Amino acid sequence: MANSMTGNIFEIQKMSTEDGPGIRTTVFFKNCNLTCTWCHNPESFFPEPSIQWFSVRCIGCETCVKVCPEHAIQMKDDGIHIDRELCSYCGLCVENCPTTALRKLGEEISLDELFKIVEKDAAYYSKSKDGGITVSGGEAALQPEFVAKFLQRCKENGFHTALDTCGFVSKKNLKKIIPYVDLILYDLKEIDPTKHKEFTGQSNEIILENAIWILNKIEGTKKKMWVRTPLIPESTATQENIKGIGKFIVEKLENKIVRWDLLAFNNLAKDKYYRMDLPYPCENLELFTSEEMDEFLQIAKETGVKNVRWSGLTRK
Repeated sequence: MANSMTGNIFEIQKMSTEDGPGIRTTVFFKNCNLTCTWCHNPESFFPEPSIQWFSVRCIGCETCVKVCPEHAIQMKDDGIHIDRELCSYCGLCVENCPTTALRKLGEEISLDELFKIVEKDAAYYSKSKDGGITVSGGEAALQPEFVAKFLQRCKENGFHTALDTCGFVSKKNLKKIIPYVDLILYDLKEIDPTKHKEFTGQSNEIILENAIWILNKIEGTKKKMWVRTPLIPESTATQENIKGIGKFIVEKLENKIVRWDLLAFNNLAKDKYYRMDLPYPCENLELFTSEEMDEFLQIAKETGVKNVRWSGLTRK
């Protein structure tokens, strides 16, 4: 029965060094129950597939227009336009495009098929310290049965496993997954509940409560927890927020996490939004300088949290 299960994913990223320790393969699952204004993966917003158009590859042959059964594609002076309301995500335009200018993100994949893909890079996992598999999204914990079975298979084959989660999920879902993870990458984005709702669409009470619950659940085991905070200009990147999260880690999580990562804002997702005909909310935001990130790091260290570090692109 387990082998017949399917998961809804939109990307498998190999050779990743940003989603946990060592060299990893990260599986990105569709759907999320937060709507973060700075989200790097707009293709994960909904469970349905998404079609992206790469203008630089398009030769204007209009093959996609001709094969679309819903008549959802039109060719205009500035390129093709997809009526997202009419689109049924059948993928015929993607299959028939001669230049791969169209890409469908989001597919059902079987447990066996997914494991065969990640298993191919076993040599890389073993050659790097704690390399392995990370499930991310979107929010992987919204597909708990499939994710648990997948991670169980990975563990049975000796792979290090990690769950990257926003924490806004039920404990019932987390209980199914945690037995099969070695590391929890836990997002604490904004400590103020009102601001958190403004930035992500949801308050953070459940997220903070789950952070405490997870840490208590894994205490006494070999499982580890990292906290990750995206620092976004004009929102989460404030002294107040960094100090507040640091205080929460020290007092409520009893400083028992392994590390706290400050993630510098980057605008690499901009083209994804354009390819999906979505406005990019961070259009006018600049990258931080390395000096600014060092200042944020110092603020975080002064809260007393052990092993704080920052990573990401900067202006210099």
